[in-house]
Amino acid sequence: MNVQGESLAGLLPDVDSLSRTLEETGYLADPGLATALFCAVRLPQPLLLEGEAGVGKTQAAKALAEVLDTPLIRLQCFEGIDAAEALYEWNYARQLLGIRLAEARGDGLEESSLFSRDYLVERPLLQAVEHRGPRPAVLLIDEVDRADEEFEAFLFELLAESAVTIPEIGTLHAHHKPIVILTSNRTRDLHDALKRRCLYHWIDYPTLEHATAIVRMRVPEADERLVSQIAAAVSRLRTIDVQKPPGIAEAIDWVHAAVLLGVQQLDAEAVQRTLGSVLKYREDHDVAIEAGLAWVSGA
Repeated sequence: MNVQGESLAGLLPDVDSLSRTLEETGYLADPGLATALFCAVRLPQPLLLEGEAGVGKTQAAKALAEVLDTPLIRLQCFEGIDAAEALYEWNYARQLLGIRLAEARGDGLEESSLFSRDYLVERPLLQAVEHRGPRPAVLLIDEVDRADEEFEAFLFELLAESAVTIPEIGTLHAHHKPIVILTSNRTRDLHDALKRRCLYHWIDYPTLEHATAIVRMRVPEADERLVSQIAAAVSRLRTIDVQKPPGIAEAIDWVHAAVLLGVQQLDAEAVQRTLGSVLKYREDHDVAIEAGLAWVSGA
């Protein structure tokens, strides 16, 4: 086993140790997610996390980086993203300055010298490959489903070989193979070729008991009864026909807002005052109001 593997094996000898250290960061992972993260670290192999928005996919990567005491390098995907945003681009202003300085000195300037590492601007993928340790970086490729299929294909080399190719320089291999976490909200299906390169875990909405425990941990100043009421209200809202069912992130936002406003107990009036913390579409507000704000509160 290499030095990197030995270091990670000592830090995370088993799934239970990872679960405990994640909890210390404020992230409660169920056994399935903890196992998937453990395998992603120790194999190592990229991990694709899918689930509805707000269930804790991005937070899982952040918590893992904190556990490993290593940088979290995040690539936020979007429609039309390409290598310039994800991997690298050339510092054209600096290249132009180099040309002008060479001309002022009367020196010859080889074109190849303008495409050296001195003029390279590193983007997240290259930063993760170039990270020098002592532990591998956690590379979060967030909402990969927002990118197109061409960008998925562009990721294959990184996922399979922990390497990236820059035509002017060559192929660069990782000093420490990054721990790659990809997330998807399933706005579209990902290509089978990408999935084959990854471990997979679906993060479902947490049970009421688990959700309550998570919110209590994340908002410790909140009254336990209020936390329980809001966690239950979020569960009820997911049973009606809203466009964006609220997740654990919205439950935490709702509790923060309620605490800020001095809400002691969730009733219909409190729901009306704070509904914007949990439902983010006007149509969803109408659906909740039609269902009855007293019903939402559990009164």
